Amino acid sequence: MFKKLRQLGVVPVVAVDTPDHGLRLCEALLNGGLPVAEITFRTEAAEATIRAAAKAFPEIALGAGTVLTVDQLKQAMDAGAKFAVAPGCNPTVVSAAVAHSFPFAPGVCTPSDVERALELGVKTLKFFPAEASGGITMLKALIGPYGHVGLEFCPTGGIKTSNMLDYLALPQVPFVGGTWIAKRDLISGEAWEEITDNARDAVARAAAR
Repeated sequence: MFKKLRQLGVVPVVAVDTPDHGLRLCEALLNGGLPVAEITFRTEAAEATIRAAAKAFPEIALGAGTVLTVDQLKQAMDAGAKFAVAPGCNPTVVSAAVAHSFPFAPGVCTPSDVERALELGVKTLKFFPAEASGGITMLKALIGPYGHVGLEFCPTGGIKTSNMLDYLALPQVPFVGGTWIAKRDLISGEAWEEITDNARDAVARAAAR
């Protein structure tokens, strides 16, 4: 699954308040040539949205974001998510994902975080919050002592069109995540055409890496 996301280069990170908005969002992303969405568990509609979208749009790589507990992980898996990510590295949640051979990227921003993830057997990591943690400079510093073990970092947090290619230029960055493609106000305001345009632009930029 993470290899597929590498091919896309960018993952929209979204929060939806109703499954209907989630379905309309998925349609907008598909129209923009971006068949992927990370539905975050920041709203009560997350599980239902993933379930509905998995049935309606099997061609979309649906992920679950902000997965903080084992219960949320199980909900995401049962609903049809194909991968999950978290803002931090919770050993209990990571171990549950590994036990189910479920693609899971825990969040890291320090060497200790990275080593904890390595100890748990995970090598695809979410670098979060990317810009607030030092951006490209910090990520390069993390890659230095750990790059040789085959780690991949997926930056999220402060990523936008003006800096996404800086991150994607690093071989250890398979894809970036960001909210700019489908911000919550765009979704609630049903600005589907604007989301489609944002997705199309992100795809074009990622293809230029």
